[in-house]
Amino acid sequence: MLTDTDALTYLEIADLRVAFLDRDPRTDATPLVLLHGGAVDHRMWAPQLDAFPERRVIAPDARGHGWSSRATEARLCDDVVALLDALEIDRAVVAGISMGGATAVDLALEHPDRVAGVVAGGVGTSEPVFEDSWALDLFAQWQRAEAAGDPQAWMAAFMAFVPGPHRTRSDVDPAVWDAVSAMAAHTLSAHVVVDADGTPLPPAKPTGVTDTWARLPHVSVPVLAVVGALDGDDHRAMAERLATLTPRGELVVVEETAHYPNMERPKEFNRVIADFLASHAL
Repeated sequence: MLTDTDALTYLEIADLRVAFLDRDPRTDATPLVLLHGGAVDHRMWAPQLDAFPERRVIAPDARGHGWSSRATEARLCDDVVALLDALEIDRAVVAGISMGGATAVDLALEHPDRVAGVVAGGVGTSEPVFEDSWALDLFAQWQRAEAAGDPQAWMAAFMAFVPGPHRTRSDVDPAVWDAVSAMAAHTLSAHVVVDADGTPLPPAKPTGVTDTWARLPHVSVPVLAVVGALDGDDHRAMAERLATLTPRGELVVVEETAHYPNMERPKEFNRVIADFLASHAL
């Protein structure tokens, strides 16, 4: 399910060495930029890379992920704009899952002239709201694992998001489970810094964009909020809120999937994106 990393292109942009895949059919269609979730990388988009042959498709690794530079303090949306500048792309449709979806929304808020449309999966904005006990418990486990420098516990907490709160590992396609696990393990091995005492430290967190929820009514481009029906309650609530607060927002729920609908039901996810692009002539 994972893509071949030999096809990656690398660019040095300011303080960042960015790795990305670039499918460029040399057409005039608006490019599509695919932004991965936290702890995974561009490879999560393997089922989408060749699904839109009429347009250029770009899938970068965010700083601190995949084959890009280790994380330093920066806004991920600014990194995307820097990549667009380097590739001489004026505007793009930006689609993301989880952290990538939040970055896509940030782009529409901070750089509205560079965005033609937004697809945000399993997220609302880069200021998430978590109230459900399932999610809060997982985040607490994750933080304890980081503090203890325990990669096994870190992975266990992270991987719980793959089935979501309503399923177990056995309910997930093994290929999807293995792909997410491999990406997260690479993040740990390539981007977690070890301090002088030998304790693993979590990657530096990117700085965020503020007042995001209050600013959503000013987003003028079409916004598609996508969420798995089996994702956590908070993720589904944030996606619904995003679709409601943006003037041109809409919500699609992908059945029988949790946090990674593009990986679990790629044909349906690709159809949803294609319909969104067509309906707005993007």
